[in-house]
Amino acid sequence: MSRRKKKEIIIENVKITGIADKGKAVGRDEDGVVYFVSDAVPGDVVNILRLKKRKGVYLGMVKDFVRYSPDRVKPVCEHFGVCGGCKWQHLDYAVQLQHKNQTVLDAMSRIAKIDTDCISPIKGADKIYQYRNKIEYSFSNKRWLTNEEIKSAGKIEQSPALGFHRAGAFEKVVDIMKCHLQDDLTNDIRNFIRDFADENRYTYYDTLNHHGFLRNIFLRNNVNDNWMITMVFGEKNLKEIHHLLDAVVDRFPRIEALYYIVNTKKNDSIFDQNPIHYHGEKYLKETLGAVNYKISPKSFFQTNTYQAVELFDIVEKYASLTGKENVYDLYTGIGSIALYLAKSVKQVVGIEEIEDAIKDAKINAELNNINNAVFYVGDVKNILTTEFAEKHGKPDVVITDPPRAGMHKDIIAMLLELESPSLVYVSCNPATQARDIVLLKEKYDVVKMQPVDMFPHTHHIENVALLKLKS
Repeated sequence: MSRRKKKEIIIENVKITGIADKGKAVGRDEDGVVYFVSDAVPGDVVNILRLKKRKGVYLGMVKDFVRYSPDRVKPVCEHFGVCGGCKWQHLDYAVQLQHKNQTVLDAMSRIAKIDTDCISPIKGADKIYQYRNKIEYSFSNKRWLTNEEIKSAGKIEQSPALGFHRAGAFEKVVDIMKCHLQDDLTNDIRNFIRDFADENRYTYYDTLNHHGFLRNIFLRNNVNDNWMITMVFGEKNLKEIHHLLDAVVDRFPRIEALYYIVNTKKNDSIFDQNPIHYHGEKYLKETLGAVNYKISPKSFFQTNTYQAVELFDIVEKYASLTGKENVYDLYTGIGSIALYLAKSVKQVVGIEEIEDAIKDAKINAELNNINNAVFYVGDVKNILTTEFAEKHGKPDVVITDPPRAGMHKDIIAMLLELESPSLVYVSCNPATQARDIVLLKEKYDVVKMQPVDMFPHTHHIENVALLKLKS
């Protein structure tokens, strides 16, 4: 017995009013019911196909447009709408900033329950394309097919692809010809490797069955247009690995450092892998302000170098440093912020869970002749204790830059116990930042905030908050 097809529910005249997480838009129908809608921008009026309900909000997809938003613009990328990397290229950048700013205002007013007059207007990026200094591309033996291809009458041959994973389709990759997020050499290198691979009949990785020669490429560049490449292979065929890498080195003299990894695990993570140095320098060098950084293949470094300087300057301004402060830098990474501030403090103590990142932090401290920075490896909630504070002294300023999930409740409890006069909270997720501020309000007042757009054309937002201990 066949299952009856569920009847489609069409909601008409949904007005799109804002942006939401993961590139969706927010809209309301004529009765005020809220929908998260794909493929629409603020200002559109659409008829939508209502999908499932999640966390009290309906999901929907555009069935047809009643009226287009005046803020729509033509995307520059031929892959827009397919690869999923840039969600808002079809929305005027000034309007993107308005909606990102509103996202911060909403989180702070609704979740943190603070007066939003303390929030400065978002600081936009001057460079809205070619701003990334790191991109990862994936090989797949299954290319993502567009809706137009699927609907076409002819038989489509499945072919391999080198590009970005399509959201929700881990085994398929959108074949990318030109990406606008990194300097254009990224496209020359990627397309050269694809052509070389095809000429030599190399196999692309099969994610479902876990085999194939070519797996991933990590491309980094600095502001001086030097490059680091890390090639990841799924099979240990050293003859062909060397053949490919030699060809890449010969073709692109601006490659300053070249590594490769043989990863035969089922997942793509390289943090438990050992990169093998093949050519050139062992590090890619970058400069932020007066600090020089050496970046290794597994280093976490701010992906937008240009906006990172803006972000760090805000942190330094909020910290109001005089040279006498004892500063704790939580989630320090490779010590980017800690080393940036070291010249203006008495001591800075960094804590980071990733061991390789701390190794880089210590290398970079030595590189810059910084002797007042101390770094520890471990989970912040385990390292930051009363005994730790007794050893290193009570902090005058705490800087915290946690992952998207925010801070663990034990860390917040410890911060309340330490009673540092100033707390500078850098966040890539205003919602979890607002949640943490609710707990910190027991002893702290929010003085000011500055949103920063690190990633144009995406939903991501950085927000810096200054909290002061209550008198």
